[in-house]
Amino acid sequence: MTDKAKNKKDSGFRTLLLSACLSSTGPLILGLGLLVGRSSTQISDFVRRTAETLGIILALVIYVITTGKGKEGLTEEERMQWKEALEKKSNTLIGVIMCISGLSMLIVTFFFGSEDKGNVIPALCISSTAVIANGLFWRKYASLFKKTGNAILGVQARLYRAKALVDTGITIPLAVVAIRPETHAAQYLDTIGSALVSAYMIWCGIHTIRENLK
Repeated sequence: MTDKAKNKKDSGFRTLLLSACLSSTGPLILGLGLLVGRSSTQISDFVRRTAETLGIILALVIYVITTGKGKEGLTEEERMQWKEALEKKSNTLIGVIMCISGLSMLIVTFFFGSEDKGNVIPALCISSTAVIANGLFWRKYASLFKKTGNAILGVQARLYRAKALVDTGITIPLAVVAIRPETHAAQYLDTIGSALVSAYMIWCGIHTIRENLK
């Protein structure tokens, strides 16, 4: 059986591939939604999901490389060191992506906010659905990490835990904006929701970077 065939049967590979495919739909739909809505939370969520999708695709590529037969000329110990070094670089980059995503959202929230929020229904539908989907992926990655100890799957478990909690947090302000867009409560919750998303993403990114630079 070839390496490619083995990877296709690997649960970690299938989970990463599925999460990458599903995550890629979020930025597309939200990007189209921005044509009719300009909520700060909606804009920041678009930036966040785009960055996360890139991180998940990167994790998929590195996972395939590190679980294949590469570096056949190395001893088992040398191959393990190569694998760990590559995983740490990948996870560190994902942490950087999360920080950049969070900072971008803060800039959008406080410098490019719009009083006219427009239609936030696309973002609300995605965030409410994502709460369930990301929660399921979080549990799946956590289970896989417990079984395999693979560092990439462990970071994905942390990423999806953050995604599930963040989506829960932004669903509330988006719902208020959708129902009562002209109220002061909608304005405040929209800004607060976006700021919370940003802060949590930055915290998760810093934690991931520090952990992989040790």
